[in-house]
Amino acid sequence: MTTTSAPREIVVGIDPVRAGRLALSWAADEAHRRRLALRLVVAVPPPHDPRHVDGTSRHQALTQRGRDALRAAADWVLARQPDVPLASDPADGFPAAVLAGLAQRAAMVVLGSRHLSRTEEFLSAGSLVVPVTAQARCPVVVVGDAEHITQDPAYVVVGVDGSESSRAALALAFEEADLRRCALRAVAVWQPPVFTLRGGDTLFHAERRLLSETTAGWAEKYPDVRLTHEVLIGSPVEVLAEAAEHALAVVVGRRGRGGYTGMRVGSVVHGLLHRAHCPVITVPAG
Repeated sequence: MTTTSAPREIVVGIDPVRAGRLALSWAADEAHRRRLALRLVVAVPPPHDPRHVDGTSRHQALTQRGRDALRAAADWVLARQPDVPLASDPADGFPAAVLAGLAQRAAMVVLGSRHLSRTEEFLSAGSLVVPVTAQARCPVVVVGDAEHITQDPAYVVVGVDGSESSRAALALAFEEADLRRCALRAVAVWQPPVFTLRGGDTLFHAERRLLSETTAGWAEKYPDVRLTHEVLIGSPVEVLAEAAEHALAVVVGRRGRGGYTGMRVGSVVHGLLHRAHCPVITVPAG
């Protein structure tokens, strides 16, 4: 008989070219909070044509740069969170594919973001955010800007729409708020139907009732988390981004369906990855 255990490590992608520290710092702190190991990963694409000396030499140079980046990242983590178990992996392969593969068995994947435009994102060979987020079976955290740790009181925002993925997001959001000893702001977004002239109040109150029902019972499990919930009117991306303007993070479910990886994350997730000014945590259903 075989048994399976919960994933015990957080995977963080290290960019050997742009050695930013925001995502690495977030991942190290999260590993410390959750008492998980941290795996640092650099992936180096194979040479375009291994028969050419120039391609092989460039690949060797990139591999060495990756090893140097891993060493520097490990030193950074050990200085910041010395009790976090640490592993580092130089890997051959395209970064998106390598990290998407590791995401199948990780507790969480953490990525940095360059805030690319959609056109740049689709054309950039180094863009990881959309393909990894679309394929991962675990939560994916995209850290484009620093946490607003000076906000008082500190809070996390979670988007709630009653779907299975948003219930999974709510569960993770409560965990995050509890670990951080901060408040949790549950937000449902209602977009008034364009062609409905009457009955709007009924629909709005139905949304409020759904939000209350979805969040019911969590206070007993997390008695130390101060929960507020509200229904706001407008575009989901804009409303959630504004609600999270000074948040430690915004947590949303991802449930998009489509053949192209850029569409599978869903329009709200895709919009928040470009619009939010705090770490964005996306959670798959189940």
